[in-house]
Amino acid sequence: MKQTIYILTITIGFLSCNNQQKQVDKRSIVSTDTKTSRVDNSKYYTQQDTILIATEIGENLKYAKPDFNNIVDKHTEFFEEYPDNPDQAYFNANDKELFGSEVGQDNYYVLYAYFLKQKNGVKEFAQHRQKLIDIYSNINSLFGHFEYGGTYFGHQSRRILGYAEYSIYLFQKTKKDISKTYDITKQKELYIKSLRQLIEDESKIDFNTLGQEKIERTKKLNKIADELDKLITDNFYLRRAQEFQYGRYEYY
Repeated sequence: MKQTIYILTITIGFLSCNNQQKQVDKRSIVSTDTKTSRVDNSKYYTQQDTILIATEIGENLKYAKPDFNNIVDKHTEFFEEYPDNPDQAYFNANDKELFGSEVGQDNYYVLYAYFLKQKNGVKEFAQHRQKLIDIYSNINSLFGHFEYGGTYFGHQSRRILGYAEYSIYLFQKTKKDISKTYDITKQKELYIKSLRQLIEDESKIDFNTLGQEKIERTKKLNKIADELDKLITDNFYLRRAQEFQYGRYEYY
């Protein structure tokens, strides 16, 4: 009986040690895989003492070399082969130490645009980029006027850079497969008409301006609609304008 207990004890001990060894081996494999799978983004480092991130809206960012290179290390999402849209990228970011505030989030979108721009092509899509920024900025301005300003619209003016760059990414990924080449005149007309109707309806309930001042204000808002009418030249820009407006300016 003692011999049987002794054998069982040795067997259990052996199995326990064997399982522990397997667990250690697995941890070692996981640890090794983690280390080897780490992406090296050092090619995106700046060699300048200070780097200036210039934007199409004239609001620039400046970073010292160590700070910029630290961002490159911590935010690998900026260099994904298939990037998320800027809202999702920010939401999923592992480290928001530098970008936790509203202004910090603005800066994140500027950097998102900066890095994605290198991938999309800075010069190749310069005109498309500017047109999208202008479209989004006009939409933001229109709704900002409805509300007589507000911090949301101020922050959006910089985050638009990220939205525009992601739209460029979508365009250059799908331009060969665009099949909706029909005339968009009627659809665009309906979209612009819906904006003018919104301007008219807002004017009716707006008691902050009266008389001639309201007339001038309404003219100003319709000029924004005029500008959008000029900027939206094909199906791509129409869909982007609609997606940007309906996705970010819920209106009740």
